[in-house]
Amino acid sequence: MQKPRLVQGNQAVAEAAIAAGCRFFGGYPITPSTEIAEFMAEQLPLVGGKFIQMEDEIASMGSILGASLAGKKVLTATSGPGFSLMQELIGYAAMAEIPSVIANVQRFGPSTGRPTSPAQGDVMQARWGTHGDHGVIALSPASVEECFNVTLKAFDFAEKFRMPIILLLDEIIGHMRERVELPEQHEIVSVYRKQPIVPEDRFMPYQPDEDEVPPMPPFGAGYRYHVTGLSHGQNGLPSESPEVARKLLARLHEKISRSHDEITLYEEYFTEDAEYVVVAYGGTARSAISAVKSARKLGINVGLLKLITIWPFPYQVLERCTRFAKKVIVPELNYGQLVGEVIKTCGESKVFPINRFDGEIMSPERILVQLKAVARR
Repeated sequence: MQKPRLVQGNQAVAEAAIAAGCRFFGGYPITPSTEIAEFMAEQLPLVGGKFIQMEDEIASMGSILGASLAGKKVLTATSGPGFSLMQELIGYAAMAEIPSVIANVQRFGPSTGRPTSPAQGDVMQARWGTHGDHGVIALSPASVEECFNVTLKAFDFAEKFRMPIILLLDEIIGHMRERVELPEQHEIVSVYRKQPIVPEDRFMPYQPDEDEVPPMPPFGAGYRYHVTGLSHGQNGLPSESPEVARKLLARLHEKISRSHDEITLYEEYFTEDAEYVVVAYGGTARSAISAVKSARKLGINVGLLKLITIWPFPYQVLERCTRFAKKVIVPELNYGQLVGEVIKTCGESKVFPINRFDGEIMSPERILVQLKAVARR
């Protein structure tokens, strides 16, 4: 491990990206994610990588997809307005199966909103922002150390499943500084995309292996490789066949669902005897664990399910942790987004949302007051 250091969340994302093998960043500065771009601009050239500041977020997303097709691990970083601009090309990356990592450091919105204030208002946009019935992996770290480790996971998932991965930070975590001990480079084992083992004349760019993921050679390596956002067959060429379209879309979902346990990252606190369970993620999870510890000192048997993977939503984990709970409390920095998925599992009568949507943090005291009120009912 490295010596202990004081590190910012955004910096940890950038350091992890380089440690994972990222060698291309295309992006556009936007609060509160700019530090990721700044660090990448400084450090990528030192490891033989390339940093390009693009003219906008649409071009940023396009640049990383091109670099990924050329064989590089890639990253871009943005916040709400820029994330909105990226959505069309995120859909293209999903359809064309282009590995990429998109860090969205959430801020208060909509529109320009409060650019330096925290929020968790992009949760549903991360799932459904781009059009079409696509699968998504979105991860939400809750500490600086998690920023590093979860970014490593994001790159592994992008390469393994050939798809865009969304790092859904919030301003609290992106700008937080904590004392951390990060691993040395030789301690990190990274995943790289599969390469074809068939001769060039037998290569089909979208012919999957048993894991439903096709191998992916870099452009220029000798393999014929047609890329399109249109519905396409295993040869990569556009097709109007309903059956081809059905099989393609089913496979894009299947490659995620068959690895659901591997993708689902979470932590549990005091859930074994919990009569009340708090479900939280990102910066709000930090306040939640403090509130839960305070409540238990008062004799309230409450536990916490801290979600790191929010998409695909971990319904089975939630069902197990809340099966015997009287109430499920969901604090969020939005008007109510992930709580809807909790209601699908637990039922509306059992779920108690705590929403804050004014650009300020969710304090432990606010959660504790609600826990006391729920326990008295």
